[in-house]
Amino acid sequence: MTLSFWRYSHLALALFSSAFLLLASITGTILAVDAVQEKTLPYRAANFDQITLEQTLPILKKAYPEITELSVDHNQFVTLQAIDKEGNDVNAYIDPLTGKKLGKPIKKNEFIQWVTSFHRSLFLKEAGRFTVGVISFLLLLISISGFVLVLKRQQGIRNFFSKVIKEYFAQYYHVVLGRLALIPILVIALTGTYLSLERFNFFMAKEKEKQEKSAAVSVPKNPVSLFKKTYLSQVKKIEFPFTDDPEEYYIIELTDREVEVNQVTGAVITEKISPLRAQIAALSLDLHTGRINAFWAVILGFASLNILFFIYSGFAITLKRRSSRIKNKFKADESKFILLAGSENGSSLRFANAIGKQLMAHGEKVFLTELNSFKTFPKAEHIIIFTSTHGLGDAPSNGNKFVSLIKKHSQDHKVQFSVVGFGSRSYPDFCKFSFEIDSLLENQNWAERLLEVQTVNDKSAEEFVKWVRLWSDKTGIPLSPTPSLYNEIPKGLEKLMVLDKTAVTDTEHTYILTLRAGSRTKFASGDLLAVYPANDNRERLYSIGNHSGNIQLVVKLHQPGLGSGYLYNLEPGDTIKARILKNPAFHFPKKTPKAAFISNGTGIAPFLGMIEQNKAKTEIHLYSGFRMETPTLLAYNKFAGVMIHKHHLENFHVALSREAQHIYVMDLIKRDAVFFIDLLQQGGVIMICGSLQMQNDVENILEELCLTSNSKNITEYKRNGQILTDCY
Repeated sequence: MTLSFWRYSHLALALFSSAFLLLASITGTILAVDAVQEKTLPYRAANFDQITLEQTLPILKKAYPEITELSVDHNQFVTLQAIDKEGNDVNAYIDPLTGKKLGKPIKKNEFIQWVTSFHRSLFLKEAGRFTVGVISFLLLLISISGFVLVLKRQQGIRNFFSKVIKEYFAQYYHVVLGRLALIPILVIALTGTYLSLERFNFFMAKEKEKQEKSAAVSVPKNPVSLFKKTYLSQVKKIEFPFTDDPEEYYIIELTDREVEVNQVTGAVITEKISPLRAQIAALSLDLHTGRINAFWAVILGFASLNILFFIYSGFAITLKRRSSRIKNKFKADESKFILLAGSENGSSLRFANAIGKQLMAHGEKVFLTELNSFKTFPKAEHIIIFTSTHGLGDAPSNGNKFVSLIKKHSQDHKVQFSVVGFGSRSYPDFCKFSFEIDSLLENQNWAERLLEVQTVNDKSAEEFVKWVRLWSDKTGIPLSPTPSLYNEIPKGLEKLMVLDKTAVTDTEHTYILTLRAGSRTKFASGDLLAVYPANDNRERLYSIGNHSGNIQLVVKLHQPGLGSGYLYNLEPGDTIKARILKNPAFHFPKKTPKAAFISNGTGIAPFLGMIEQNKAKTEIHLYSGFRMETPTLLAYNKFAGVMIHKHHLENFHVALSREAQHIYVMDLIKRDAVFFIDLLQQGGVIMICGSLQMQNDVENILEELCLTSNSKNITEYKRNGQILTDCY
């Protein structure tokens, strides 16, 4: 079974039944509250479960000259119908050990009766009961499919209750509350389905049911008095004999059978076992309504409220997912314009969507898809590629098959193409992948270049419209050159207050910035802080450390630098708007025998937080590279000393590249080669944070060490989650 099967099944079932589930959940919550309220009434005798019929019947017969019937309801309130010594009719709750009247039986108020009827049948009589049964069955299927989706999300039953990654509110609590409410919702659905089937005699024909009810069980030859061994808690109803004549019997209805009992000896005269399905139906009713236990009624009420929340959060998740999906009005085989988007986070897709909408507004047939969906397009005249570059000139994740697909799928006719590259000029391989694509297409006999590669720095709408103008001039199709149409101002930002900032000097080019987030903001060392210095769509990401509950960044000041300059100009007390991006792939592993942290300059920030939060006292070795001795490095050394004393850190190794010995982090790794190989072979973890160039150099050294020691190659360790990276 594929993930999509379970997801679409879950969604389809929820869509079909949502309106009915909404009504059933509201009324179910009200009835659960009523069930709890009933338990607060003072009509249940103390130690009720220990009272036998032998104890209570003589007392009641002595207190009341004539008794017609005694009944015990689901709350274990005992109701007596009798005539007292004054000749007055009695219909009251009584204490079974004293015969004292406790109160008059209370009828359900009209509102609760109305809610109960609506909950059972929607006021549609038998048709309504059938509908409620179907909805209960659908709820059962929804619960099962939801359970499977959580299993797949958490990667197995062993991780079912492991931490859930919080991507956004609806997704997080849909999963968390779904796990907590799974069992009670399954019980509600299963018992509701059974009760509906029972209502329509699904399990047995009426004729067979009559035969089953009339079947008598043989009575033992040496009977023991039923009164001695039967507790009042097992009784549903007792019909008393009219006279003291031994031929007049008690008729006692118990939870699992009905018996006739000699009033003198307590011997069972006849016994009729209740059908098994009737017993299951009674149990189902108890479990479905929560009427037998206040705590269970509270759980059912909680589950009913959760169903309401699941309806909301489920649709919120669906809408969010659909909003980020590629939507096409036309099929690929009929479209003149093929737009291909390659992106890690969806930014290039946003630009492609804006172009696609305009082309369709001009009456053109457009098909938008990701790079990895490239194939033969029979009616394509223009292919426009919008792609970012990932890492050091690599393809984004949804475009890593594109090169092979171009070689595999040749177009049957001439097609014009244009490539737009997205990236950041702060990286040496700016838009490298877009140039590779352009060169590859140029060598295809079916492809004709319409424009030279156009690049866009930092998602700049102003730079993007340069391509828009050029493309419009070439094709004669007027596209909007207004930057605001392509600009996206981030939403959902939160305010962060600056608490402290260190200074930059001639020798110290990095600074430490400490920010305070709101009390409800959750983050971990290794997460990312997204900052928008120009209040537009240009985003700057910084790895963060959790320092005493505050956000700590280590930033290198670039001149001119949009992000670093913006942050450096802040003063304590200032506030900024930013957002925290969860980065679970770079959180400190909970289960690892030891770890080695490798960083340069600014990459040390998340490691400082991880070390401070290392309450489990896992063995951690920190390797960091700096240019020279600075006050900031002295502060790191002081921090490391405190952490070593607390056993949060094993040791701190420093490489200084601009001092006399010119030592780099790679030299430290070579020096401690045996340690690193042993660490990996023992299941330890190496975490790398800093520049991409440093990451490449470190990984090359580790690969050499692995080869010389006949160990696994570095790719396998990465696959096992033993080498984690967060480099830019």
